Amino acid sequence: MMTNAINWFEIPVTDFDRAKRFYNALYDYEMPEMFMGPTRMGFFPYSQSEGVGGAICQGDDHHPTDKGAKIYLNGGEDLNLMLNRVEAAGGKVVLPKTLITEELGYFGVFSDTEGNQISIHSMH
Repeated sequence: MMTNAINWFEIPVTDFDRAKRFYNALYDYEMPEMFMGPTRMGFFPYSQSEGVGGAICQGDDHHPTDKGAKIYLNGGEDLNLMLNRVEAAGGKVVLPKTLITEELGYFGVFSDTEGNQISIHSMH
């Protein structure tokens, strides 16, 4: 039986260095990177043995959009800690921290430096 419907995600970027600076600032983290074939990838924090992993990706088959699949990043204890870093890092807050329900927590939405629209979730 699966425990998570998603095990990996990729956020397309056109300017890898700019996007890496943005997500480094958002997570207060130095994103490791590598090439997989012709695709340059920068990895979000994750445990390979548990949970969901993902990366920013620059390559011929990765095209940023605000009209694609919706991704919800983990906002930790309080998503405002990360959401408050968005604009200083070069992105734009589209929807501030908003209550879904007491049982489901909160979400917010931002545009990254590449034009992707990304959501963020936390319980508090």
